[in-house]
Amino acid sequence: MTEAEQNKITELRGRGLGYKAIAAKLGISRDMVRKFCKNNNLAGFAAAAKLNHAEMTAAGNVCPNCGKAIEQKKVGRPKKFCSDKCRLHWWNSNFRSHSFSVKIICAECGRSFTSSPNAKRKYCSHECYIKSRFGGKER
Repeated sequence: MTEAEQNKITELRGRGLGYKAIAAKLGISRDMVRKFCKNNNLAGFAAAAKLNHAEMTAAGNVCPNCGKAIEQKKVGRPKKFCSDKCRLHWWNSNFRSHSFSVKIICAECGRSFTSSPNAKRKYCSHECYIKSRFGGKER
Protein backbone atom coordinates (compact mmCIF):
# COMPACT_ATOMS: atom_id res chain seq x y z
CA MET A 1 0.00 0.00 0.00
CA THR A 2 1.42 3.39 -0.96
CA GLU A 3 1.73 6.36 1.33
CA ALA A 4 -0.81 8.26 -0.77
CA GLU A 5 -3.34 5.45 -0.27
CA GLN A 6 -2.67 5.45 3.46
CA ASN A 7 -3.25 9.21 3.64
CA LYS A 8 -6.45 8.88 1.62
CA ILE A 9 -7.74 6.08 3.88
CA THR A 10 -7.07 8.22 6.95
CA GLU A 11 -8.83 11.19 5.36
CA LEU A 12 -11.87 9.20 4.24
CA ARG A 13 -12.12 7.36 7.55
CA GLY A 14 -11.96 10.70 9.33
CA ARG A 15 -14.96 11.82 7.26
CA GLY A 16 -16.92 8.81 8.50
CA LEU A 17 -16.75 6.42 5.51
CA GLY A 18 -16.86 2.66 6.09
CA TYR A 19 -14.32 0.04 5.03
CA LYS A 20 -16.28 -1.02 1.94
CA ALA A 21 -16.79 2.52 0.71
CA ILE A 22 -13.12 3.36 1.12
CA ALA A 23 -12.05 0.14 -0.59
CA ALA A 24 -14.38 0.80 -3.52
CA LYS A 25 -13.12 4.37 -3.88
CA LEU A 26 -9.45 3.40 -3.84
CA GLY A 27 -9.78 0.11 -5.69
CA ILE A 28 -8.15 -2.01 -2.97
CA SER A 29 -9.52 -4.82 -0.85
CA ARG A 30 -11.73 -4.17 2.17
CA ASP A 31 -9.44 -6.30 4.32
CA MET A 32 -6.43 -4.12 3.51
CA VAL A 33 -8.40 -1.04 4.52
CA ARG A 34 -9.63 -2.74 7.69
CA LYS A 35 -6.12 -3.89 8.68
CA PHE A 36 -4.68 -0.41 8.12
CA CYS A 37 -7.48 1.17 10.15
CA LYS A 38 -7.00 -1.26 13.05
CA ASN A 39 -3.25 -0.58 13.12
CA ASN A 40 -3.81 3.20 13.14
CA ASN A 41 -6.62 3.52 15.71
CA LEU A 42 -9.33 4.05 13.08
CA ALA A 43 -11.22 0.79 13.68
CA GLY A 44 -14.85 0.28 14.66
CA PHE A 45 -18.04 1.86 13.38
CA ALA A 46 -17.37 4.69 10.96
CA ALA A 47 -19.11 7.35 13.07
CA ALA A 48 -17.25 6.23 16.18
CA ALA A 49 -13.97 6.13 14.27
CA LYS A 50 -14.58 9.68 13.04
CA LEU A 51 -15.24 10.90 16.58
CA ASN A 52 -12.31 8.89 17.97
CA HIS A 53 -9.92 10.27 15.34
CA ALA A 54 -11.10 13.85 15.95
CA GLU A 55 -10.64 13.45 19.70
CA MET A 56 -7.20 11.90 19.28
CA THR A 57 -6.10 14.68 16.92
CA ALA A 58 -7.39 17.35 19.31
CA ALA A 59 -5.63 15.66 22.22
CA GLY A 60 -2.37 15.55 20.26
CA ASN A 61 -2.16 11.75 20.12
CA VAL A 62 -2.12 11.51 16.31
CA CYS A 63 -0.53 13.59 13.57
CA PRO A 64 -3.11 15.86 11.89
CA ASN A 65 -1.38 15.34 8.53
CA CYS A 66 -0.84 11.57 8.25
CA GLY A 67 -2.78 10.14 11.21
CA LYS A 68 0.18 8.27 12.72
CA ALA A 69 0.33 7.94 16.49
CA ILE A 70 2.60 10.45 18.23
CA GLU A 71 4.53 9.48 21.32
CA GLN A 72 4.81 12.50 23.56
CA LYS A 73 7.92 13.18 25.62
CA LYS A 74 7.46 13.49 29.37
CA VAL A 75 9.27 16.83 29.50
CA GLY A 76 8.87 19.80 27.19
CA ARG A 77 6.29 21.13 24.81
CA PRO A 78 3.97 18.49 23.30
CA LYS A 79 4.53 17.54 19.67
CA LYS A 80 1.71 18.22 17.21
CA PHE A 81 3.17 16.40 14.19
CA CYS A 82 5.07 13.13 13.84
CA SER A 83 7.85 14.72 11.76
CA ASP A 84 9.03 17.96 10.16
CA LYS A 85 7.99 16.57 6.77
CA CYS A 86 4.37 16.21 7.98
CA ARG A 87 4.44 19.63 9.65
CA LEU A 88 5.63 21.34 6.47
CA HIS A 89 3.20 19.41 4.26
CA TRP A 90 0.27 20.29 6.52
CA TRP A 91 1.28 23.95 6.75
CA ASN A 92 1.77 24.31 2.98
CA SER A 93 -1.58 22.68 2.19
CA ASN A 94 -3.56 24.56 4.87
CA PHE A 95 -1.93 28.01 4.85
CA ARG A 96 -4.43 29.72 2.53
CA SER A 97 -7.52 27.73 3.56
CA HIS A 98 -7.41 28.66 7.24
CA SER A 99 -7.32 31.95 9.06
CA PHE A 100 -3.53 31.72 9.10
CA SER A 101 -3.33 34.29 6.34
CA VAL A 102 -4.70 37.79 6.02
CA LYS A 103 -4.77 40.27 3.18
CA ILE A 104 -2.71 43.37 3.88
CA ILE A 105 -2.30 46.50 1.74
CA CYS A 106 1.27 47.75 1.42
CA ALA A 107 1.72 51.17 3.05
CA GLU A 108 4.15 52.24 0.31
CA CYS A 109 2.90 50.93 -3.05
CA GLY A 110 -0.73 50.11 -2.18
CA ARG A 111 -0.46 46.57 -3.55
CA SER A 112 -2.45 43.85 -1.76
CA PHE A 113 -0.53 40.82 -0.45
CA THR A 114 -1.20 37.79 1.73
CA SER A 115 0.74 37.19 4.92
CA SER A 116 0.49 35.48 8.25
CA PRO A 117 -1.26 37.66 10.83
CA ASN A 118 1.28 40.10 12.20
CA ALA A 119 0.20 43.47 13.55
CA LYS A 120 3.60 45.00 12.72
CA ARG A 121 3.74 44.02 9.03
CA LYS A 122 3.08 47.05 6.79
CA TYR A 123 5.06 46.49 3.61
CA CYS A 124 4.94 43.86 0.86
CA SER A 125 8.72 43.76 0.48
CA HIS A 126 11.98 45.07 1.85
CA GLU A 127 12.20 47.36 -1.17
CA CYS A 128 8.95 49.11 -0.22
CA TYR A 129 10.17 49.46 3.36
CA ILE A 130 13.38 51.15 2.18
CA LYS A 131 11.43 53.51 -0.11
CA SER A 132 9.09 54.49 2.70
CA ARG A 133 11.72 54.85 5.39
CA PHE A 134 14.66 56.36 3.51
CA GLY A 135 13.13 57.72 0.30
CA GLY A 136 14.49 54.88 -1.82
CA LYS A 137 18.13 55.19 -0.76
CA GLU A 138 19.83 52.25 0.87
CA ARG A 139 22.53 52.92 3.40
